[in-house]
Amino acid sequence: MQDGSPWPGNNVRDHPGMIQVFLGNNGVRDLEGNELPRLVYVSREKRPGFDHHKKAGAMNALMRVSAVISNAPYLLNVDCDHYINNSKALREAMCFMMDPTSGKKVCYVQFPQRFDGIDRHDRYSNRNVVFFDINMKGLDGIQGPIYVGTGCVFRRQALYGYDAPTKKKRPSRTCNCWPRWCCLCFGSRKKKNTKTKKEKKKPKHREASKQIHALENIEEGITELNPEKASNMSQVTLEKKFGQSPVFIASAILENGGVPQNVSPASLLKEALQVISCGYEDKTEWGKEVGWIYGSVTEDILTGFKMHCHGWRSVYCMPKRPAFKGSAPINLSDRLHQVLRWALGSVEIFLSKHCPIWYGYGGGLKWLERFSYINSVVYPWTSLPLLVYCSLPAICLLTGKFIVPEISNYASILFMALFISIAATGILEMQWGGVRIDDWWRNEQFWVIGGVSSHLFALFQGLLKVLAGVNTNFTVTSKAADDGEFSELYIFKWTSLLIPPITLLIINLVGVVVGISDAINNGYDSWGPLFGRLFFALWVIIHLYPFLKGMLGKQDRIPTIIVVWSILLASILTLMWVRINPFVSKDGPVLEICGLNCD
Repeated sequence: MQDGSPWPGNNVRDHPGMIQVFLGNNGVRDLEGNELPRLVYVSREKRPGFDHHKKAGAMNALMRVSAVISNAPYLLNVDCDHYINNSKALREAMCFMMDPTSGKKVCYVQFPQRFDGIDRHDRYSNRNVVFFDINMKGLDGIQGPIYVGTGCVFRRQALYGYDAPTKKKRPSRTCNCWPRWCCLCFGSRKKKNTKTKKEKKKPKHREASKQIHALENIEEGITELNPEKASNMSQVTLEKKFGQSPVFIASAILENGGVPQNVSPASLLKEALQVISCGYEDKTEWGKEVGWIYGSVTEDILTGFKMHCHGWRSVYCMPKRPAFKGSAPINLSDRLHQVLRWALGSVEIFLSKHCPIWYGYGGGLKWLERFSYINSVVYPWTSLPLLVYCSLPAICLLTGKFIVPEISNYASILFMALFISIAATGILEMQWGGVRIDDWWRNEQFWVIGGVSSHLFALFQGLLKVLAGVNTNFTVTSKAADDGEFSELYIFKWTSLLIPPITLLIINLVGVVVGISDAINNGYDSWGPLFGRLFFALWVIIHLYPFLKGMLGKQDRIPTIIVVWSILLASILTLMWVRINPFVSKDGPVLEICGLNCD
């Protein structure tokens, strides 16, 4: 510090809450005379023994501080490894938020993720174009895309756990549209009903006025209260929901934002320090119904899911110039660990009360949108059949038995029709989303690679964590790489996630060698059944090819792993050659009488 004392934040796990205002509301302007926005540094309090909930807890702390200091009605969430690439993107998001017809129901505007520093071939499908250019665009036609954790503009009121505004009912038809006798029969009854409804509503308005008066006493200087929200919540209810800060509670019911006019900045900063303390969220609904939702390492899916359950809808915005860009893990091990974290979060949600299979019925979540959320939490379980799928071809080649049974002509026609329909659907999606065939193929390859490694480990790790309370971590050991363009791509980092794909590659390669050697040994008749078995094995090997390429490293040098594999394969081939001996039949040498009299 300037006075020579140590900075309070030197211990990142034990320090008080810190707020530093770099640019406040003091009229600081740039060279062109435009007023600069506020810039505030926030570091929430950290103490041992408290669960700080990682990113979700940090986002909630930032939301409370910003509500006390500025209380803008809209928020922008960008990860620390992303930057703004298109300054006009925020204006496009505001066009959706402030739309006079449907803007009031928009909870957030999600932008696609784009990355820098990825190799030209995108070996490990870091761009994820199938998800961002096809799936998310499709969801935009239902109830909106899911929240992906960054590049998102939020409506503050939607994050507070409020329900989406409902559409006003169309006015009923007047008596001018009906015959006179209908008006005589039903007119008096309508008047009675409307009269009784008005009489019923009178006590509610009286009670609402008392609650509004109580809320106005929370903080002096706040005059623009939202009577619709205030009428449904008492002061005690608001404190149980939002915490014990009267300034924050007063700001939470202001739909259009705003801060008190006659409150000193020093008192606001003192209140802001209170809302980022460790114990502020105790016995409140923060992380449960308010703000970013806790309970999973992928808090983004849970947060968007809860807002959609409240009847909000989201919007997917894809400007020609990417709105935000970031950095992606381009080497194999880091990419697998990223996918592991995502899959682990999906498993945690699947085993929690917020699972979209059984949560949120009776709210505003549409059925097709629910299916998309179910798909986002179920996909790690597909690693089990995928592992079997990649193992069976090698088993067929090693045992000599074929797994596909003989089917009738009618069943084969149905199978071919299903296969063609799936292929046609994929082609139409690629044409509609503007996805190239090579990007689609890279996505298919890495789906297999991640499925038999990251998804599989995430499934067992999630089961251990949720059911047994055991946390497991996978260590990554890095090997140095040469400097140069995309040097990180060639870094080899050993991790246990590499074991299942390596095993599948080896057994399928060995199966191919055994199958071909057995066909050579048994003669011409054995080649026909071999082609079907070889096709499935080679299909698995082709899908795992990027993984194999990542294991080999750079092309201009021979890593140690190649030498080890060469010795292994050479030993296998040698032993097979000795055992099979294709120049001699299985029953030994065939002795025939030549017909010559040697005597």
